[in-house]
Amino acid sequence: DWLKNKILIQDERPAIYFYSQQYNLKGEKRTRSGFIALLSLEGNSSVFGHEHTRLEPKEDRLRLLKATLANLSPVFVIFPDKKRIIRNTLQYIKDKRPFIDITDDEKIFHQLWRLDSPDILATIQDKMSGENIFIADGHHRFEVACAYRDEMKKKLGRTTGEESFNYILAYFTYADSSGLTILPIHRMVELPRDLTLDSFRSSLLDYFDSEEVKDKARFFFLMEKAGQAEHVLGMYKDKKYTLLRLKNIKILDKIIADRPKEYRSLDISILNYIVLKKILGLDLENKETICFSPQREELIEKVDNHTSSVAFFLNPVRIQQIMAVALTGEKMPPKTTYFYPKVLSGLVINKFS
Repeated sequence: DWLKNKILIQDERPAIYFYSQQYNLKGEKRTRSGFIALLSLEGNSSVFGHEHTRLEPKEDRLRLLKATLANLSPVFVIFPDKKRIIRNTLQYIKDKRPFIDITDDEKIFHQLWRLDSPDILATIQDKMSGENIFIADGHHRFEVACAYRDEMKKKLGRTTGEESFNYILAYFTYADSSGLTILPIHRMVELPRDLTLDSFRSSLLDYFDSEEVKDKARFFFLMEKAGQAEHVLGMYKDKKYTLLRLKNIKILDKIIADRPKEYRSLDISILNYIVLKKILGLDLENKETICFSPQREELIEKVDNHTSSVAFFLNPVRIQQIMAVALTGEKMPPKTTYFYPKVLSGLVINKFS
């Protein structure tokens, strides 16, 4: 009905859509730019994921794909863009008005330009050849698209590679963009009943140098600053903020020797395997024992209301770390990354022909 009533309008010519998002973070105005286009699923050896996926969400997304025969929202992918494809594309739109500009409920300003010149499309396609692609958000949708492609190939027998199911809608942005924001996801856990707080703090000193900071704002400032040069975690318990500086990163070479060094050097690996697993004895696979949130204040309030709880804060993982881990074939620990802001669903839809 939406197509019949022209609520949704099919473009007459192939196009790539340049997409800009303007948002504020901690009082700083940022802009993330990229483009929305189709990503080929053929020969996807150059597409790297960093997240584990689960069966239930994939089954749900496969049902949605089969019911709609469309990609309703793009997967979010990142590429190095050493050829400056996105930045050079700006010259094509700087004098054009966007055909869509909206502000969402989070006060994020979205603008969309249509690029349908065959010469421009050919230039972008040519320059994208050979680029490594890293999935930031949409791992379940990407795997479902590949599974649906395989299912259709088996069903049809002979295909050309140009069928709609051989592609997925994707939003491309570049790795060193100043507008690319990755927020950390913090943790709250319950201390085991047989472990006193004093004993826990004493065990931490075997691996970390500890510094108590009274002022909350200064605590997070020092944590962010220290994280630029060393491995540091933040802890909150009993109205006290504590910086935990790792004494020796090589300890993880023994604890998780089977993981690549790119994985072992992550702050989240330090928290997971030294603090949560080795000291507290928690099962990392049991998500019910860990509360996750990107909101620091939320966890601080929860800890204040639960006498046996403790919160741990992380600095953001860097995009270079994500790409390095993905290139090894390893997956990041669950709940490590939160790419902000999200890409709007339904802004561009890829309807299968």
